[in-house]
Amino acid sequence: MKTIIVITRNPEEANQLKTLLSQHQYHLKLLDRIESIGKAIKEIACNTIILDPDSISVDNRTVRELTLQYPQIYFLCISKDRFHPELKDAICYHIYACLNKPLDPDELLYWLRCIEDDESSGTGNI
Repeated sequence: MKTIIVITRNPEEANQLKTLLSQHQYHLKLLDRIESIGKAIKEIACNTIILDPDSISVDNRTVRELTLQYPQIYFLCISKDRFHPELKDAICYHIYACLNKPLDPDELLYWLRCIEDDESSGTGNI
């Protein structure tokens, strides 16, 4: 079973994601702070992190640093807002995909399959 880290402070959305992901052989590790990523990655094998900029504080610099520190991990964002000027560079260069809320389960599963395809073909992250 693959593990996906989700960083959000919205328990309702986290539970919805957990239900969806568990139905498709994924395990969800929920974090409420970006600062917890390092410890979580040491404890579990993970190739995907989903960030929720609607509920956590995140900026371009933080995302860039995370992708440099963890180049083997794919970063996705989920947000109700279509435009995040504070994440413009991160979205262009470091975020694998941004998904809109309410989350379309098929779209999320599509991007997770794309990540698996990238890893199996050896094309790597971004």
